[in-house]
Amino acid sequence: MDMLSILLPALAAGVLVLASHVVMGRQVLARGIIFIDLAIAQIAALGAVLANTSHQLEHLVGVGWWLPLLFAIAGAALIAWLERVAKAELEAMIGCLYVLAAVAAMLLLANDPHGGELLKQLLSGQILWTDWDALLWPSVATGVVLLLLWWRPTLLSGRGFYPLFALMITFSVQLVGVYLVFASLILPALAVNRMDGSRALFSGYGVGLAGYLVGLGLSACWDLPSGATIVASLVAVALLARLLVCLCRDERRVTL
Repeated sequence: MDMLSILLPALAAGVLVLASHVVMGRQVLARGIIFIDLAIAQIAALGAVLANTSHQLEHLVGVGWWLPLLFAIAGAALIAWLERVAKAELEAMIGCLYVLAAVAAMLLLANDPHGGELLKQLLSGQILWTDWDALLWPSVATGVVLLLLWWRPTLLSGRGFYPLFALMITFSVQLVGVYLVFASLILPALAVNRMDGSRALFSGYGVGLAGYLVGLGLSACWDLPSGATIVASLVAVALLARLLVCLCRDERRVTL
């Protein structure tokens, strides 16, 4: 029961992340901006670092949520502008933004005795230490975004993609860390990228859920770092799913 009390909130956090990230990951692949999630996640993490290290800001209510969100929205707005003015070089510029945000966070934490621990938490996450209270606002945000996408399915293909993406990335970084944000966005979407329609979307959710279940189980049983274990599990499940998709396509061609 003690183990379940730890694993169930962690699994719920993973389900929340997957709920929005699988569909957004498919849009990321369609746009060809693979590293946007890493860049926005790292920019949001920079906002979280500033919220945790600035004595002038630490007394403000909810600063640990709204400051990373402001940073993420600013980063998303910058990338949206770059997409219009320098689309051919967009991926390279996104990579530069990621590196700049990463080194800025390191510089802010250079003289902080707890800086290394905070940076590790933001990168690899502490999903096993998630509690039910921490899921309240991410649940509300995820529900609102999913309702918007149900009401207007084409919202992600237009300008609405960037602010919604920034919103969900901000909450996800706080819950699971930068690495798991990238893995949750890209790996399930990549595993089913050769499938079409709602079948691909539901299969992507299945890949993501299986990766989280396997990773959390291995992490709990063998006392392994939870974030890294789930990322490795997502990679393994995504590779297996991709192989199965390719085999099924080949069999269909032979039959035809």
